[in-house]
Amino acid sequence: MKKLLNTLYVTSSDSYLSLDGENVVVLDKNTEQGRVPLHNLEAIVSFGYRGISPALMGGCAERNISLCFLNPQGKFLARVSGNVRGNVVLRKKQYEVSNIPEICLEVAKNCITGKIFNSRWVLERAVRDHSLQMDADRVKKSSETLQNSLNYVRSCKEMEQLRGYEGEAASVYFGVFDQMILQQKKEFIFSGRNRRPPLDKVNALLSFVYTLLTNMTTSALETVGLDPYVGFMHTDRPGRVSLSLDLIEELRPVMADRFVLSLINRKMITGSDFTTKEDGAILIKDQARKKLLTEWQNKKKEVITHPYLEDKVEWGMVPYVQAMLLARYLRGDLEGYPPFFWK
Repeated sequence: MKKLLNTLYVTSSDSYLSLDGENVVVLDKNTEQGRVPLHNLEAIVSFGYRGISPALMGGCAERNISLCFLNPQGKFLARVSGNVRGNVVLRKKQYEVSNIPEICLEVAKNCITGKIFNSRWVLERAVRDHSLQMDADRVKKSSETLQNSLNYVRSCKEMEQLRGYEGEAASVYFGVFDQMILQQKKEFIFSGRNRRPPLDKVNALLSFVYTLLTNMTTSALETVGLDPYVGFMHTDRPGRVSLSLDLIEELRPVMADRFVLSLINRKMITGSDFTTKEDGAILIKDQARKKLLTEWQNKKKEVITHPYLEDKVEWGMVPYVQAMLLARYLRGDLEGYPPFFWK
């Protein structure tokens, strides 16, 4: 269990939650794992199937404490709240803000600033650790270009201009992505981003992991009461989780791209784990998907220090923290949305 920003996260799939006086009690196989006073909480998020006592559910409803249930892999299942809940006010504010170009631009600029910053540090970390195995000068030059892009993003005045800067920065970053593929280079050739369908093994992995990250972020937004379909940079489109796509921008380089590179460089995924369709599309075999999902779950358990909270969190909790921070910004508790900056 972990308490962040007045939200209690119960990450054990075997935990059962009950009420003892004014405290939430977390039980694992009838053994108490911890307790937290109810008056300190705004929400409880449970990753498991064991459930919660009716008494605690009623106590949370009386105090307007939101209860959210996800499966152990992080898929959103349901939210339970009392008669009156601030999520309605929060969503109304989200819809209002989504129609104000100036505020949309500011949120989008922060997301893209985080994306470019993190992309740059993925390159810098690769040069630091593996300079003898790559064209270090070329990668460093791309890193410098990304640093200049950050200045352009901060000063841009229109959304289309921001999209242009983001596209240019992505082109620079992916232009040297192949330099970070240190093993199995003959099997994993990368010459640029392509999708729908992916036409090489690296793009097949990237697309699949981006989907996992998008699903995580969608669950995180649902958990805090935001509408994942109403974004600020990605325009509304039926069936598209636009806000999730906004929020994953800053997380792609550090959570998804580095994970894919690790799978390749550690030879956990090999060339034989893919099939090619008649139209040239590359697909990941079922058995390889299972291996990938196992490693993704392990990745989510790794502990880091969140740069804004300055608190220890698991990688898998980062989208939830960012969703909470965005909700707090929309409520007026923060002056701006703080993106995730990784080093």
